[in-house]
Amino acid sequence: MNKDNETYLKLFRRNSSSQKKSLFSREAKVAAVTTSVVALFCLIATICYFAASNNYIISGYSISNQNLSSIQTNKNQKQEYPLRCTKRNKTETQACPRDYFPTTHNPTNQSRQVCPSYFRWIHEDLKPWKDKGITREMLEGARSETYFKIVIVDGKMYVEKYKDSFQTRDVFTMWGILQLLRLYPGKIPDLELMFNCGDRPLISLEKFQDPNASTPPLFGYCSDQSNLDIVFPDWSFWGWPEVNIKPWNGLLKDIEEGNKRIKWKDRVPYAYWKGNPNVAPTRKNLLTCNVTSENDWKAHLYIQDWIKETNEGFKESNIGNQCTHRYKIYIEGIGWSVSEKYILACDSMTLYVKANYHDFFIRGMVPLQHYWPIRDNTKCTSLKFAVEWGNIHYDKAQAIGQAASKFIQEDLHMNNVYDYTFHLLNEYAKLLRFKPTIPQGAVEFCSETMACDVNGIQRKFMEESMVMSPSDLNPCTIPPPYDSMTLHEVLERKVNSTRQVEIWEDEYWLTKNKGQ
Repeated sequence: MNKDNETYLKLFRRNSSSQKKSLFSREAKVAAVTTSVVALFCLIATICYFAASNNYIISGYSISNQNLSSIQTNKNQKQEYPLRCTKRNKTETQACPRDYFPTTHNPTNQSRQVCPSYFRWIHEDLKPWKDKGITREMLEGARSETYFKIVIVDGKMYVEKYKDSFQTRDVFTMWGILQLLRLYPGKIPDLELMFNCGDRPLISLEKFQDPNASTPPLFGYCSDQSNLDIVFPDWSFWGWPEVNIKPWNGLLKDIEEGNKRIKWKDRVPYAYWKGNPNVAPTRKNLLTCNVTSENDWKAHLYIQDWIKETNEGFKESNIGNQCTHRYKIYIEGIGWSVSEKYILACDSMTLYVKANYHDFFIRGMVPLQHYWPIRDNTKCTSLKFAVEWGNIHYDKAQAIGQAASKFIQEDLHMNNVYDYTFHLLNEYAKLLRFKPTIPQGAVEFCSETMACDVNGIQRKFMEESMVMSPSDLNPCTIPPPYDSMTLHEVLERKVNSTRQVEIWEDEYWLTKNKGQ
């Protein structure tokens, strides 16, 4: 980790104590009996229930243990299972509660929806192991690149940690898997997997081209055409406390409200980008496209100073308030960027700078339908053309932005994020050629062991993203794998759409330069 990252990381190692309030319930029943002659009052009973021990934390309050197995506000609501924090002092160790959260669940609604089309890429990502399966030797081959190992046995999750990730990437990735176990109890098979929390994929296709190669399966947040890493939803779906980005469900609502504040035609008719340019040369190059007195490349570009934002309470980094321009720019950082989904969620037309890496959902999106492709080697001229095209072809540009926003709001809803993870882990587990076992020294993880001992914004995001009850819906039905012809057509469509934009752009600048 470079010095900037070390300095940045230290800013977020802050602890604050949490205060717990006690909540006691009191029920009183008073009956009055009267006659026509004598008024007779009789106090029948007043019953007070006080806790003798074991207070359980519920969203900042505690509730006592009187054979409590779940919290239920009324008969029409399904049972909820909040955190059961039993630790009473610093010397105690928080344990995973037993006989509390259901280990199985039969959904009341048996109907099934078909998953979005990008789920088909699960089959493609796992194809390197389709024929031979995954041996323990293959799995252990990824250990040197791994941040942690996840083992699931009988619905319980165990973790063997090898090294720390940057910030809380590892923590919220593990938290997300735990919530999946709560959403679909008893439906995640036994498995073992290795996870990379870095920005770039690591399992080189060139290194493992030999049919007899023992290709190690390694999960991570992105991959590319030169690597075989298995793509997994990133940590920020469950929250990113270091930069105050809330869990996806709540953030989606904020962006949806932000979209409504300014009508598309009333937005600034320029491209907008705000981020950290210091993580990659391509981002520094992007800054040369900013508006100056000499050149108007139709772009408003801003440097995001996260250290300053942290010190000032994140006043200028609210993602829900950034849908103010007709066009928004997506550009990679060290690798793929978390910002991708936030930018596409705005119904501004996304100007998507040619990317090297992909996450799990972008492969379901198409140039000219969901975003406008931007050349990486001539960003400024490419951006200027895109904005001028959009301001002339007003309805078409708006439709592209709305199609992307609709995709993110619907196909990337948190239910689908969980279902993608569900199917990915189930399909992966089918390939294992060994019996998953709990390694010596591995620690059992549950929501209580992860959340009860933390406080502040990390605790807040965990509570907000916590699955409170098993799902009453089955997971969506995963589509079948692509056949070779269909996959070729999908890829060819993307190439042709991008090429069409490049032809328009070349013709535009040729005509413009001739007119000068």
